[in-house]
Amino acid sequence: MVVVPAAIEGVALCAAVAPFVLHRWDMYRWDRDHRNQHVPKGREHSERLTVLLPVWNEALVIEKKMDDLTKQGLPLHLLIIDSASTDDTMKLVDAWTASHPEVFAGVETIRMPKREGKTAAVIQALNHLGQHAEGLICMTDADALLERGCLRRMMQWFADPMVGGVGAVPNRMGGRYDEELHRSTWEAMRLAESMVDSTPFLEGSCMMWRPSCLAINDLNPLANADDAQIATSIRCRGWRTLTDPLARFTDVAPTTLEGQRRQKIRRAQGLQRLLIRQRKQATAKSQGLFGRIFRRQFHFHIVAPLALTVASATAVLRWGFIALYGWPATFTLANSLHLGFSLLEATCVVLWWRSRKGKSSGPLSLVGQWLSSMEWLGRSLITTARGRSLHQWDQHADVRERMLEVEV
Repeated sequence: MVVVPAAIEGVALCAAVAPFVLHRWDMYRWDRDHRNQHVPKGREHSERLTVLLPVWNEALVIEKKMDDLTKQGLPLHLLIIDSASTDDTMKLVDAWTASHPEVFAGVETIRMPKREGKTAAVIQALNHLGQHAEGLICMTDADALLERGCLRRMMQWFADPMVGGVGAVPNRMGGRYDEELHRSTWEAMRLAESMVDSTPFLEGSCMMWRPSCLAINDLNPLANADDAQIATSIRCRGWRTLTDPLARFTDVAPTTLEGQRRQKIRRAQGLQRLLIRQRKQATAKSQGLFGRIFRRQFHFHIVAPLALTVASATAVLRWGFIALYGWPATFTLANSLHLGFSLLEATCVVLWWRSRKGKSSGPLSLVGQWLSSMEWLGRSLITTARGRSLHQWDQHADVRERMLEVEV
């Protein structure tokens, strides 16, 4: 009775883990073969640049964000879209622009009558600019501070006509050990995918694209992960989407486990919805290597957490059989299987728990981080199955307060 659930558990574990191992090997090969080629073609490339800044109740940081944009040394056209803020965000914007009339090449504001979520705000702003707006668009968040020269660096990629979108990389402050490990793992993945073809996920806190490369109708206003929606749409239409490791911005991680949990589950839901909605188009044969990358990401975010759930359920079932029928008195296949899986399960539980508490487990920390990531992805799937959408969310007040202390 123990052999069957043990066999199912083993198959489910292999199904969850094997594509990750294969992708890590591919990442190594891509980095080895293409790292020296992953540089922008331009050196002095210059185009009109519109900075899109979606805001909602950002009174605490909006002035610092405006000051930060002026340090980029470019003639920026600023478009601020406000999702019906209930604080003094737009009053502060109006006062700041009135006292700095010549800092930007142009300033426009759009005030939405009601809050509909960030993606809906981005869609309205893009429709306002037009499908074939001149130059480039850079979207950035109010709680992200750009390093000097970041936007100029990103602009150089567009000297290559095949590049449609570029994302910067975060310097995240205040993150726990598991958060830092999670970020470094996924950043390495995005960079390796960018080297060989494209990554479907860019950082919405600072990303740039050519408007004619994006199909605005591809964006779902009732889902978040607007950055990944934009990147995937651009790549599916034939242009590359890349992460630039030398274009960086600074943001602050939520300071509590609960805050990180909310952020991860919200982000996971947006990515899962995108992966499901765009799977057919993004994995078509015409997409080439990107189709394989997208299929892998579908596995990582949807198949793997489901497979791990099956493995966990069969582990409980196996322990139930042992409780009912007792431990075999003689050494048998069932006995050895149960013992082996029991040791593996105990190790995984310890690693998962330590990662959840932000503690290092040495060289096995990556396993613990993977297990905790599967937990958040699984919770996101449950949230979606219950019909709850997270495309509108409460801000992390602690992040805004700490951002005031950051100097870039």
